[in-house]
Amino acid sequence: MEREINRFVRFLAVEKGLSDNYQLSVRRALENFAGWAARSAGVTSPSAVTVDHLTAYLGHRRLDDQIAASSLRVNLIALKIFFRHLAARGEIPADLAEQVDSPKLARYLPETLNETVVRQLLESVDDSKPLGKRDRAILELLYASGLRVSELTGARLELFYPEERSIRVTGKGNKTRIIPVGSAALEALKSYLELERPGLVRPQTGSEIFLSKWGRKLTTTRIWQIVKERAKLAGIDSNVYPHLLRHSFATHLLGNGADLRVIQELLGHADIATTQIYTHVDQKHLRDVHRKFHPRG
Repeated sequence: MEREINRFVRFLAVEKGLSDNYQLSVRRALENFAGWAARSAGVTSPSAVTVDHLTAYLGHRRLDDQIAASSLRVNLIALKIFFRHLAARGEIPADLAEQVDSPKLARYLPETLNETVVRQLLESVDDSKPLGKRDRAILELLYASGLRVSELTGARLELFYPEERSIRVTGKGNKTRIIPVGSAALEALKSYLELERPGLVRPQTGSEIFLSKWGRKLTTTRIWQIVKERAKLAGIDSNVYPHLLRHSFATHLLGNGADLRVIQELLGHADIATTQIYTHVDQKHLRDVHRKFHPRG
């Protein structure tokens, strides 16, 4: 089992070009199953695995480990793609995992900030103070372009095109996309790059756009801290985090008439079903407005 798991993870890396995080997630799920199968059923080879083994394992994860349905689904997806791959190579006689149903997921609507609160956050940053220009540019870009935190930390000078008002970033699965940069974010970026970033550069500094005060690339953890610190200074009581600005970006685009396919491209979603969650957010907003303002709502 261990040998086949190693081969499969190499396949995901080399043939599919999937991200390190995805490879790690799949490896953990498969190794967890392999460990359980060896301990509980004495099974050490994929060819000896049955549907009953898979069902019993998922039951163990749900009842004994008490993992959430979303985590259980991640486990099952890893098992399905693993056994499908082995069946396609002729390593096992049939794709057993296809006979196992996916757990139903509760549907959670993403949190968002309204436009007034976003404006309060952005305009509260005093860019005359140390690192103010950097932090303002970070917040403006997260909201203006809907970037993931990892995309923001990996943004590089040579991939920012101010004349074209766009930036190229690398997202999930090492896929790149070019995203428009709004006028406010563009001005904030230009101000930071011209007036503040040069003072942060050190001999070891790379071409990442956003730097720490020591001239190093900012980590995703530090971006989280910056967003939370700035929200607190702005007097915003709600829980503000980087992905909340991405959710707000998509929701505000949809609410102002943007096409769902365009939002999908901007967010870098491989499947439009992922983007469709924002239509539920928008419909909920419409229902809330109707109940509040209609005389018989």
